[in-house]
Amino acid sequence: MATKAKKASLFNWEGTDRKGNKTTGVINGTNIALVKAQLRKQGITPSKVKKEAMSLGGKKTQKITPFDIAIFTRQLATMMKAGVPLIQSFEIVADGLENPSLRDLVLDIKAEVAAGNSFADSLTKHPKHFDDLFCNLVSSGEKSGALETMLDKVATYLEKTETLKKKVKKALTYPISVVCVAFVVTVILLVKVVPTFESMFSSMGSELPAFTQLVVALSEWMQEYWLIVILTVAAIVFAYKKAMEKSEAFRNKVDHVSLKLPVVGAIISKSSIARFARVLSTTFAAGVPLVDALDSVAGATGNVLYKNAVYKVRDDVASGTQLQYSMKSTGVFPSMAVQMVAIGEESGALDSMLDKVAEHFEDEVDDLVDNMASLMEPMIMSILGVLIGGLIIAMYLPIFQMGNAM
Repeated sequence: MATKAKKASLFNWEGTDRKGNKTTGVINGTNIALVKAQLRKQGITPSKVKKEAMSLGGKKTQKITPFDIAIFTRQLATMMKAGVPLIQSFEIVADGLENPSLRDLVLDIKAEVAAGNSFADSLTKHPKHFDDLFCNLVSSGEKSGALETMLDKVATYLEKTETLKKKVKKALTYPISVVCVAFVVTVILLVKVVPTFESMFSSMGSELPAFTQLVVALSEWMQEYWLIVILTVAAIVFAYKKAMEKSEAFRNKVDHVSLKLPVVGAIISKSSIARFARVLSTTFAAGVPLVDALDSVAGATGNVLYKNAVYKVRDDVASGTQLQYSMKSTGVFPSMAVQMVAIGEESGALDSMLDKVAEHFEDEVDDLVDNMASLMEPMIMSILGVLIGGLIIAMYLPIFQMGNAM
């Protein structure tokens, strides 16, 4: 029978590097002996290795978000611009991080770099947190000898992109959450409150108004099938999430439909253009050839319509067509963006013009999100008023009828 592999644990260590400088860190391993051997391979002489204490119920891992990666990149760029060596920069940044999972990730990357691997190669071992675009830009920075400048550009790109995503999510989350709350409140009223009034009405003996009868019938149906309704809603949400994860055709359909929605479609469209311009500006400024840059940009647009359009632009540019003409032929890029790209190509400042395009459409997304919030508030209040107010009126109509009859 095969021996079961031991589970890796975290070990805190102290030691000295090849230059005799004291250093500390955290490393994964199965036992102290193997951890010491691993540290020696990295050129570190360990003086103290101790297994990290586990909290009751096990160590709780904290999720690493894209914003965490943006913070790490910005801090690393700042350290390197100040003249701090890369290895030491990792240590300083790791010490200041509050997220333990991110700290472990940074220390793992530091250990890889200290062992002789390039920064870009070390990042490729963590594809969950560093995509191909990030790794390619870091690789370009290392090869050109301007890693700190490239990290600064990557940090700016991540911050702008994540801020834009957050604003779009906020615009979509607010109305959805309010509608969900309204649905829950309506179910509670139908299941718990209406039956109380129903028992009171039955003792009156008089015929109820048609609207009240409708609400009472709906309440009786909800009392009998409320569990089925909740399970059906949960199943629809679960099926939607699974379909988005597994089915590319379904995701593409959702992308196409989302662009046709009023207000929301405009937000998604303009945010896709902003991401296209931001990523292309960053990659092109890094010295990446235009065709290769467009290949990386396609996946960053966030919508299949723009993704396919960028692939078409890439193929046209590869065959010798100018970027401005290929963008115009797709029919999805606004004339303002095309004209700015044309000026950039003619003046030799394409990256600068793309940056201005990104800023313009990011500002437009900001305005649309603010306007949407202003438009949605009275609409949501109207929906809540109709749902909740309608139920209350239906319950009090018989009482008003009795008062008029007396």
